[in-house]
Amino acid sequence: QVQLVESGGGLVQFGGSLRLSCAASGIIFSNYAMGWYRQGPGKQRELVASITSGGNTNYADSVKGRFTISRDNAKNTAYLQMNSLKPEDTAVYYCYARLGPYTYWGQGTQVTVSS
Repeated sequence: QVQLVESGGGLVQFGGSLRLSCAASGIIFSNYAMGWYRQGPGKQRELVASITSGGNTNYADSVKGRFTISRDNAKNTAYLQMNSLKPEDTAVYYCYARLGPYTYWGQGTQVTVSS
């Protein structure tokens, strides 16, 4: 069975930092693209960041320069380092693992940024 376990969410002040983790099991991790979507209150779901199996990264314009996605294949874990957080970053963040037509999802973690 495939499982993606997210951690690292919480409450931070404007300008603060958090690091989200997404630990995968039940897949050959190194073959999968990893990433995070987020959905804030009253907002559309947004792809925040992604990283391919080869290490290429992409970011939403809204987080470019502030967030960094990385992966540690030896630990079967992806990370999303979030710096200079803003209230508009407040959302539930869902990590995913994707290979072709197959997508697996984490349980989601709440990130709240106070003004």
